[in-house]
Amino acid sequence: MTFRPVASTSRAQPALEGAGVHLQRVFGFDDPSLTDPFLMMDDFRNDDPRLYSKGFPWHPHRGIETITYVLDGQVEHADSLGNRGLLGPGGVQWMTAGSGIVHQEMPAGNAKGQMHGFQLWANLPASLKMTAPRYQDITACDIPVEGDDDGTVVKVITGSFWGKTGPVDGIAANPMLLDVSVPAGRRKVLPVDTRANALAYVFAGSGTFRDASDPVGIKVEKEYRGTELNIRDLTGNRTLVRFGSGDEITVQAGDEGIRFLLVTGRPIQEPVAWHGPIVMNTQKELRQALLELNNGTFIKHA
Repeated sequence: MTFRPVASTSRAQPALEGAGVHLQRVFGFDDPSLTDPFLMMDDFRNDDPRLYSKGFPWHPHRGIETITYVLDGQVEHADSLGNRGLLGPGGVQWMTAGSGIVHQEMPAGNAKGQMHGFQLWANLPASLKMTAPRYQDITACDIPVEGDDDGTVVKVITGSFWGKTGPVDGIAANPMLLDVSVPAGRRKVLPVDTRANALAYVFAGSGTFRDASDPVGIKVEKEYRGTELNIRDLTGNRTLVRFGSGDEITVQAGDEGIRFLLVTGRPIQEPVAWHGPIVMNTQKELRQALLELNNGTFIKHA
């Protein structure tokens, strides 16, 4: 087994999207090769409905897949093909936009007004960019949960892990998306696909992602407020960890435990032409998509 070192760490940055949704941009709109096949990730968590209730009104997508995972509150969605649905706590929607879709996503908080969820964008290879749109709506009870003797809990959204296989299937990049909780003070070794890029996004607690031969940090903070992280410091709330090559990662939980999304996917390694929610391979294809959006021929599959 080969331990994956930490290649880089970064903090999510405040952003404003949709009709005025205040969120944290985990990564995106930089060098897409660093996170290939994933393009962007947002953490939308807020206790004030005024900062998210206007949501994401009608907008197009082409050439990508969007993955929405809700922890608190709910998201109502509708699209140009007549699909409608409600994504509740613990639920996941994996939408393959393919050749094109126009949809909206409108968040609503829980009884306390709290809203928390994530959206991840995954690229599609050239051979699938114009495929028919597809939805996979997964409720919380459909997601397998595997526990270990030490109290570690893993929700398997897609991919296979510890003998469980997630309900999302047919995805081009053969990804794995896990929601991992490790109790305070525990150390876990998690296997990953050696051919995949691997990312961990910490959204609760803190810990370290290092080989056991490195000394473990002493102090735990609820939220790391520095502008840069040293890999010898504890990794805390709203921190993205990007790993080097190998087939396992090691996590040492801090005094409050740690919870993070573990995301892996095999890189597509194709050119990226990107304009907002439309991602193609060439500028010519991008211009064609925008032209079709303006003249009413954007939707290819009813």
